[in-house]
Amino acid sequence: MPQMPPAHPFDDDKLREECGVFGVTGVQDAANFVALGLHALQHRGQEAGGIVTHDPEQGFNSARRFGYVRDNFTSTDIMETLPGPLAIGHVRYSTAGAKGAAIRDVQPFFGEFAMGGAAIAHNGNITNADALRRELIERGSIFQSSSDSECIIHLMARSLQRDIPERMEDALRRVEGAFSIVAMTRTQLIGVRDPLGVRPLVLGQIGDGWVLSSETCALDIIGADFVREIEPGEMVVITPETGVESLFPFRRQKPRFCIFEHVYFSRPDSILGGRSVYETRAAIGRELAKESPVEADLVCPVPDSGTPAAIGFSQESGIPYAMGIIRNQYMGRTFIEPTEQIRNMGVRLKLNVNRALIRGKRVILVDDSVVRGTTSRKIKEMILDAGAKEVHFRIASPPTAWPCFYGVDTPQREKLLAATMSEDEMREHLAVDSLKFISLDGLYRAVGEATGRDASCPQYCDACFSGEYPVKPADMIEKGFEMKPAAE
Repeated sequence: MPQMPPAHPFDDDKLREECGVFGVTGVQDAANFVALGLHALQHRGQEAGGIVTHDPEQGFNSARRFGYVRDNFTSTDIMETLPGPLAIGHVRYSTAGAKGAAIRDVQPFFGEFAMGGAAIAHNGNITNADALRRELIERGSIFQSSSDSECIIHLMARSLQRDIPERMEDALRRVEGAFSIVAMTRTQLIGVRDPLGVRPLVLGQIGDGWVLSSETCALDIIGADFVREIEPGEMVVITPETGVESLFPFRRQKPRFCIFEHVYFSRPDSILGGRSVYETRAAIGRELAKESPVEADLVCPVPDSGTPAAIGFSQESGIPYAMGIIRNQYMGRTFIEPTEQIRNMGVRLKLNVNRALIRGKRVILVDDSVVRGTTSRKIKEMILDAGAKEVHFRIASPPTAWPCFYGVDTPQREKLLAATMSEDEMREHLAVDSLKFISLDGLYRAVGEATGRDASCPQYCDACFSGEYPVKPADMIEKGFEMKPAAE
């Protein structure tokens, strides 16, 4: 069974979104559009990708591969096996299921039902998947993968509803957690968001055809127009003939969109909740400069994710923005099998300090987050080695102290620096002149909530910062995870 090569050591210190979904109907050679869409969503999952298509003459076809979209779905040989005007696709980085998993874990998943086949691609995490899996296996379901998403296919198979959208509704009512889903039947493209709308999903139009995507940047790449976001708790059933039918099968709840999408996961050229992600990140930088000013000579981003926030920090503080760290754009995950010697080079393979600029300067480094702190320490050492006089860290998110159970790969709680240390202890651990995180209220102001966070009913899911989980992580609690006491 092919295993994914080990990730580069630099990648170990970032939170990772686990997947992106994309679907299109009503266009010729839909798979080509899906491949382009997945390429634009590659930042949401680099481990593997898959595409399922339907052609009226040839029926369903699928291709699933490890590695980047560009290395697989640009091959004429593969794309010729995926004919038809309707297709969905998925890029993946595993959260649930085995790491470096088998090809059978790569989505979209396909099921053959009495009323025809259906394929499903899921972004998010099902928090009661273990309990569902146990129940389904006891009732005779045979699982092919270790992915939580496969539960949905089995629940659909057991449903007594008449058609596939109704069976999907039935199945998703049993599911807890986060799900943005793009699915397809022989004739329909289907999109669903969970009632809290934790993960993103948008609708676009291309000619007479329709598109569903995790982010708007993937609509841009194929020349589709952004129509609107799929609403939390909404299901859309789309055919080129009838257009978009909208249903609300779940009990309405106050949405809790993932605030970390604004901070890091989404591409800066995407639009979220009517707001430019780039503008939001620049606003985070401005807010940081107001909350935690410091005298310095240069504001430098930790590339690439810290760049918009560093620009905002520079604008607000009046301290010049500079590219103090240069990123090697060609550093792939699989550069070389990391020997101990190469691993010790660590960050230098990916980032290099612009020495002439840094020497003798007081430098503010702006990064999106501190997870384990390993990368931050290495970057600080590189900056000091280059002759910097002072190093000040400014972080464009609050301290990440809790794991995410809604579709983001986070380390166990004890490996999160902020779970075991105060801000001062982290500053000492990183051995920098100062370290400041944006406050939770400051982050909320930057994403457009003028009065900050509503503590009684937060406007976003911010569990990774606050420890307040909008959906109880049932499987994890069963395994011994301790929730934050309510009184805190």
